[in-house]
Amino acid sequence: MFLTPVAKMSGTVLLPLLSLLGWLQIHQTETQKKIIFQGYIEGEFLYIAAPLAGNLTTLAVQRGTTVKQGTALFTLDPEPEATAVREAQARLHSAQARLNDLQKGQRPLEIQAILARNKQAEADLELAKLEQTRYETLFRQKVIQKEILDNARATTQRNQARLEEVTAQLQIAQLAAREDLISAAEAEVATAKANLDKQQWWLTQKQVTAPQTGQIVDTFYYEGEWVPAGSPVLSLLPPARVKVRFFVPELLRATIQMGQPVRLNCDGCAPNLIATINYLAAQAEYTPPVIYSRESRAKLVYLVEATLAPEIAVKLHPGQPVEVQFF
Repeated sequence: MFLTPVAKMSGTVLLPLLSLLGWLQIHQTETQKKIIFQGYIEGEFLYIAAPLAGNLTTLAVQRGTTVKQGTALFTLDPEPEATAVREAQARLHSAQARLNDLQKGQRPLEIQAILARNKQAEADLELAKLEQTRYETLFRQKVIQKEILDNARATTQRNQARLEEVTAQLQIAQLAAREDLISAAEAEVATAKANLDKQQWWLTQKQVTAPQTGQIVDTFYYEGEWVPAGSPVLSLLPPARVKVRFFVPELLRATIQMGQPVRLNCDGCAPNLIATINYLAAQAEYTPPVIYSRESRAKLVYLVEATLAPEIAVKLHPGQPVEVQFF
């Protein structure tokens, strides 16, 4: 196999170039390990507020207290919302009673009165039939005139119609209301239930609990003060929201990887604390003066953030200076 002059030249240049790149990577990694970066502890606070306004009746925690998730933090005056809940309960009870009344038909006493009239109509019809039978016998014997027999037959028909009328009234009384009225009443009950659920939810918002385990950093109101809706009453710092921030020069930015561990040192801390890099800024920040030249590239720095284990984070405080070193 014969190589052209170009191929020979490419191989001659490529090998030293690869060696140089490998040396630069090793050199940068070694340089990274030797440099100590100055950083600080940053805390992302949770500002705890209620969606409703009210007087602060109870502040159950103090600054510096460590609380667990679900711990009661503060309570606003619940009486306005409690009143609204009682009103919603009364409306639901009224709507349910109307629905039940429509589904049952008329009241029992009204039905009993119709039953009595029905029995009376049955008795009148039975008597009219007996009299008609007797008059028909007398008419055949030519004891009475035909007019008397006609009157007896008319009385029987009248009592028959009366019985049918009372029977129909009884059937109607035992039926529920029309379907459209029942549907409207059912919709009214559903609306009342939804309103009650909403009012009960608003009532629960007057008592606020810790969304996460953490430390109470500050409180902004005293008991008895008026708290506007959405205004934070206190700030909470969970361990998971404590992190280390430091800056690295452009030369070392490419050598840092997500998930890479770093060693921390600070005054009064246990030696060799470990953090894990979880953020690398995509854009550089510039230390003054900002001049776009080859000589000023050393002024380019990138923000790096690293998270801490919860048992380490609780021992550090926002603003605390730390030294960061790769290893």
